[in-house]
Amino acid sequence: MRVLIADDHHVVRRGLLFFLKTQKDIEVVGEAANGVEAVEMAGELQPDIVLMDLVMPEMDGIQATRKIKESHPDIIVLMLTSFSDRDHILPAIEAGAAGYQLKDIEPDELVESLRSLMRGENTLHPKASSELAKAPEDPPPHVLHPLTPREAEVLAELTKGKSNREVASALFVTEKTVKTHISNIFIKLEVQDRTQAALYAVKHGLTEYAN
Repeated sequence: MRVLIADDHHVVRRGLLFFLKTQKDIEVVGEAANGVEAVEMAGELQPDIVLMDLVMPEMDGIQATRKIKESHPDIIVLMLTSFSDRDHILPAIEAGAAGYQLKDIEPDELVESLRSLMRGENTLHPKASSELAKAPEDPPPHVLHPLTPREAEVLAELTKGKSNREVASALFVTEKTVKTHISNIFIKLEVQDRTQAALYAVKHGLTEYAN
C-alpha cells in the first residue's frame, strides 16, 4: 500500500517513515508538514492512505481530510493524533476519516490498522470508540426553549428578589402581564417556583438582559 504521512513534527514523520519502511507491504510515497501540503500531495501522489495528524499549521487535519475526500473519495484517511475527546473525534469522522488512532498506539497495531483499512474496515482506537459511544449531553432547557427578550427581562428582575408589582413597575407593564411571563419562564426553564428560576438564571448566566 502507498502511504502519505502528514504531520507537522519532523521527529514524528521520521519515526513513522523509519518504521513503515520495515514493512514489506508498505511504501511511504511522501511527507507533508501541514494540511495544505497534505491536500496538494494527495492529489499529486494518489496514495492509498494518508496518515493524518489532527493539529497542524495553515490547515488542520480535519479540513485537509474533508478537501481530500471531496476531490479524491477513494483515498483513505487515518487520523493519528493525541486527542481522544469527542469534540475532535466526531468532526474527523464526519470529515471522512475512515480510522482514528492515538499516537500512543503500538507500531505493530498501527500497521495492522493500515492493513484493516485497505481491507475496507474502519479502525478506531478504544478510547475513541468509548467517546463516540457516550450519549451527548442534552442542552439546557433555555437553549432548547429560548426566552423571549421580555421574558429574559422579567427573569433578570426576579433574580433581584422583586415582587410581581415591582417587576411590573420596572418594566412598565401590568402585573397580569408579569404573571404570564413568569408562567412561561417556569415552563421553558423546567422550574417550579421563583427561587428555582432565580438560581437557574444565576447558574446559566441569564441575570443580564439587553436594554
